[in-house]
Amino acid sequence: MAGHEFPEPADRKRKPLADHVPSDVRAADQARHPCDPAFRHGVVVGFDGSTSSERALAYAIGMARRSGSGLIIVHVANRLPTTVWAGCEPPVFVDVPDHRTEVLGLELACADYLAEVPWILVERGGDICHELEEVGREYSADAIVVGSTQGIVGRIFGSVAGRLAKRAQRPVVVIP
Repeated sequence: MAGHEFPEPADRKRKPLADHVPSDVRAADQARHPCDPAFRHGVVVGFDGSTSSERALAYAIGMARRSGSGLIIVHVANRLPTTVWAGCEPPVFVDVPDHRTEVLGLELACADYLAEVPWILVERGGDICHELEEVGREYSADAIVVGSTQGIVGRIFGSVAGRLAKRAQRPVVVIP
């Protein structure tokens, strides 16, 4: 309990459980993100506010409603690559505050169409494919829903949907 500890009777004093657990196991548990068990086996959907992601969200809502599960909406915040020009060092990724997640969260909270299913908004930073798959793993998601990438960026760098479909350990639904 945070901030207050209840004393135990002397006959019930036990050695704390943390003393019995190896330190490497404790470190792994602390590094793991806690997830709400109510959303286990839910539907993960990537959402950034684009038209494509709005269509994916609409499909994911229907999918979650039909299966009676929760909806895990994931927004992957931007990470801008900055190159260290002193020599030939690899690029360094710097976290840039992304207030877009807050704006998306407020828009989603006011959306009537989300009243049909329980949902949460998860913010992550990093590679979109990796983060969507990671959230899917953490929540033991039944599926990951993403919108298709449109335009030249997807053609040059490869679409998120294509890369995710190749590497994911669970079904990926790509919405055109």
